[in-house]
Amino acid sequence: MGYNLCIYSDETIVLIYHHIALNVPLYTLFTYAHPKALAEGTRVAIRFRGKRVCGVVWQSHIQPDIDVAKIQPIETVFDDGGILSASWRQLLTFTAHYYHYPLGQAVMAALPRGLREAKAMTLPSLPLAYQLSAQGQAHEPPATRFYKQRALWDRLSQTAATLDELRILHPQARQYLQKWQQQGWISQHTLEPHAAPTLARHSLNPEQQLASNCIQQHLNQFTPFLLHGITGSGKTEVYFDVMEKVLQQGQQVLFLLPEINLTPQLLQRVQQRFAHTTTAVLHSQTAAGERTQNYLRAALNQAALVIGTRLAVFTPLPRLGLIVVDEEHDPSFKQDSELRYQARDLAIWRARQAQCPIILGSATPSLESWHKAQQQQYQLLTLQQRAHTRARLPDIHLVDTRRLPLDNGFSEPIKQQLQANFAAGGMSMVYLNRRGFAPALFCSACGHTFGCPHCSAKMVLHQRAAQLRCHHCDYRLAVPAACPECGNQDLSAVGHGTQRVEETLHQLLPQARILRVDRDSTSHKQDWIQIYQQIEAQQVDILVGTQMLAKGHDFGRLNLVVVVNADGSLYSADFRAPERLFAELMQVAGRCGRAEHQGHVWVQTMQPENPVFQALKTQHYADFANHELQQRQLMHMPPFQHMAAIRADARTMAQAQQLLRAVQQQIDEHQQHTDQVSIFGPVPMLMARLAGHERAQIFLESHDRRALHQALSVWQSWLIYMQNDQPHTRWLIDVDPLEM
Repeated sequence: MGYNLCIYSDETIVLIYHHIALNVPLYTLFTYAHPKALAEGTRVAIRFRGKRVCGVVWQSHIQPDIDVAKIQPIETVFDDGGILSASWRQLLTFTAHYYHYPLGQAVMAALPRGLREAKAMTLPSLPLAYQLSAQGQAHEPPATRFYKQRALWDRLSQTAATLDELRILHPQARQYLQKWQQQGWISQHTLEPHAAPTLARHSLNPEQQLASNCIQQHLNQFTPFLLHGITGSGKTEVYFDVMEKVLQQGQQVLFLLPEINLTPQLLQRVQQRFAHTTTAVLHSQTAAGERTQNYLRAALNQAALVIGTRLAVFTPLPRLGLIVVDEEHDPSFKQDSELRYQARDLAIWRARQAQCPIILGSATPSLESWHKAQQQQYQLLTLQQRAHTRARLPDIHLVDTRRLPLDNGFSEPIKQQLQANFAAGGMSMVYLNRRGFAPALFCSACGHTFGCPHCSAKMVLHQRAAQLRCHHCDYRLAVPAACPECGNQDLSAVGHGTQRVEETLHQLLPQARILRVDRDSTSHKQDWIQIYQQIEAQQVDILVGTQMLAKGHDFGRLNLVVVVNADGSLYSADFRAPERLFAELMQVAGRCGRAEHQGHVWVQTMQPENPVFQALKTQHYADFANHELQQRQLMHMPPFQHMAAIRADARTMAQAQQLLRAVQQQIDEHQQHTDQVSIFGPVPMLMARLAGHERAQIFLESHDRRALHQALSVWQSWLIYMQNDQPHTRWLIDVDPLEM
């Protein structure tokens, strides 16, 4: 019955055995003993291979299947207040099973760093809210030239705010609070997690109100909604209207975003609308200690609203009443390493588990979601007009560059548009989804290009840093003085990156204030906050950036968007390339003309007749989606077929493919294959070499999801069994892959 009798000094101790989830790459739980039965979900410290590590009790009162004399004791039991609930453990059990990943590693991947360590955690108390006291209200505010201090003061004068909220305005908010408290200018009080909005509700237009009412009719029941709204149609206000109702009922809301850079602008709007609602922010740039405390606040129902990127989908929420997935189409919701989960799909599973509605919002929904809406598995809600009464969709112009000379990537019509818009006082965005100065360095004498020694990719020239960089493994090399093959010193930069575009624009418009936004310029936590502040202060005339600028931002002055080198994605072998390009262009086009100024989008292309660009010109998503779904159905591609990839990487491509072929041979010999599952490969991946490893893959496809997972389980068993024969070959399973 899961216990054993031991006698120590004439005392009889009953040892109870527990299954523990540990952060090890093995598809099993581990048995440990303790004198008391521990609640499932309890964190414990145990010894594993001589090291003290953290584990989670997954099952108690188990019957050991090994010699009990070999079972080690649980060293320490941590009292965390039962935060890892039964529903949370069900979520992780499903996740590990669906994505064919070790349960212990999945559990630890879902926990913040503080809870993965073998030490006790201090449970958080309710956060404090700060605001100006009567004495502070009567005092003179900081001078406007100290704009960050002034922003803090203005925020505190309007309504109470937490320290986390104030840090968004100023990284040294804590120091200023302490200083002002000593002066008697600040008062504080404990903030209750659920509080009604303090400001008047936003007035919704009829479309928004209809969508909100429809969702509110399905509170406390599982109903997935696909909110398809054109860019600028006010999807966020629909979210907020439903969130207000859910929060008033004392329930929690999980709000998922694809990118960290969308968080500051959203938080600013949340603070305005839900000023006294305790909000926990969870993303990779949140400090480890702060992230752990926010995680605990959510688990203890001390935070009513959780805003985060994909990993936040694993946050324990005991009173979950609504899930929102904004920009649901975005591939960033799919984890591309280790536990390869799709946060959007897990969010839907969680909504079903919690019996609450989920809103999937996008101007360009994923074809999977659109297909489910057409099949009435999701309820489709549509917003067809822009929320701003005077805003209209931008005009789309295609510039055929086949017969036009280009000056550093810019055609003459594009240069004229940029010059005219600057002269008229407008704000422009130049969009190029390629950072760096140039995508390649080229020898004009012998044709040599500089490739990464570790990856199947060209090194990108970063001219200011005088480096060649690989954007896949981050290998860096000083720019060579001469060609290593022929010695030629005349090396040319080929193609255009954001740095080169920025330099060209400085030459074209020397008086313009140009701001480049890409991964190189936004590497620090406060960078996005400063970017927003500059734009709001009208200190930017031209934005230059990558896809980081395409998602969810609202820049009122922006009235001209230029897309350079839009054709690159069309040459990809990935069947999702047209969908991604269309979504990317629709999203970036939607950034302009969101206020009273009419927007114009100019797209340079050598294939203006391509269906992607023709659909972009009409800005009619449904036409594009339905056409693309017809093509997918003809080709037996997702969403009409379920897919998984089994990947192997090794020192050589032959070794990588050898493991996959050997497993396939064993499955065939043991007649464990099924006619319901088709197998293709093994073949090299599109990025065949990455970080010094050659990569091969084999695809499993089926109309029947259950049959696909049964086949994957067979493959998984044989891969584990045959791993010892090829110890230098690694493998992984990617269910519903996005990477080809």
